[in-house]
Amino acid sequence: MKALLSNFKGQYARLILGPLFKLGEAILELLVPLLMARIIDVGIKNGDVRYVALHGAAMLGLAAVGLCFAIICQYFAATCAYGFGRSLRRQLFHRVMGLSRAEYGAVGTDSLITRLTNDVTQIQTGINIAIRLGVRTPFLTVGSIVMALSINWKVGLIFLISTPLIVAALYLIMSRSVPFYTQIQQRQDRISRLAGENLEGVRVIRAFSKQGSEIETFGAAGDDLAAANVWVGKISAALNPITSVIVNLAIVAIVWLGSRYTDVGILGQGQVIALVNYMTQTLLALVVLANVVVTLTKAMASAGRVAEVLDRESSMAQPAADA
Repeated sequence: MKALLSNFKGQYARLILGPLFKLGEAILELLVPLLMARIIDVGIKNGDVRYVALHGAAMLGLAAVGLCFAIICQYFAATCAYGFGRSLRRQLFHRVMGLSRAEYGAVGTDSLITRLTNDVTQIQTGINIAIRLGVRTPFLTVGSIVMALSINWKVGLIFLISTPLIVAALYLIMSRSVPFYTQIQQRQDRISRLAGENLEGVRVIRAFSKQGSEIETFGAAGDDLAAANVWVGKISAALNPITSVIVNLAIVAIVWLGSRYTDVGILGQGQVIALVNYMTQTLLALVVLANVVVTLTKAMASAGRVAEVLDRESSMAQPAADA
């Protein structure tokens, strides 16, 4: 893995600044429901148009600054990820060019092609997602719970109950789907191998009239790959309905308990709306976290496959310097 990580050279500033700007955006996003609560509970309740206008302008200001932070983070994430990918492809291609024919056969030409293309793309996508969402998503989840508890700890307990339920649902679905991603990569290798063999041996295949059997073999490999992707899609499709049910039940509990506290003056109507917004933010953050985990799992599987080639020592004597 050391050879893999060496491709971050020159990208460390972007690797640090990107998550910091995304963290700033998350902090600003957590402040918006509080401003909305004040607008409802103070400005609208008292008919104070000036108060509403000032706090509305503050919300627009937070949105504008958050947008700037997001754009800067996206820039750092993209330049870091694709700079890493460019360096990794160069390094991997250089290593592949130094392998002997026997070492080519040990890894497989089809597998080397997949690692140079699909696997490197998976890694740079994982880096991009990690910079953009790796810090924001956990902070937004924890921050929403803390803000809810600060408004009213009794209503905040609903967050402490519902959030672990959402996490458990995410874990259940992820534990079923993640192992299939390694299998999908292996089946893509098989597709590449069959395509390469058919293109290289097209004359022999035609000479022995084996076109039909080769088409059937390639079709079966394609069906196998499609079936794996469909199965993963079916499992992942259960994510949104399950989490939506949990969150909607939590929102019902928040509105029911919040209405009781509003009647006795413990909570304002705006605070209840803020609590609902925090619950929605928690759901969105956790769903995004599930997608981040899937992407990073793919990236780690691909990183292991690429590192296997980079760590392979060539049996051929290498020139002192490239021509």
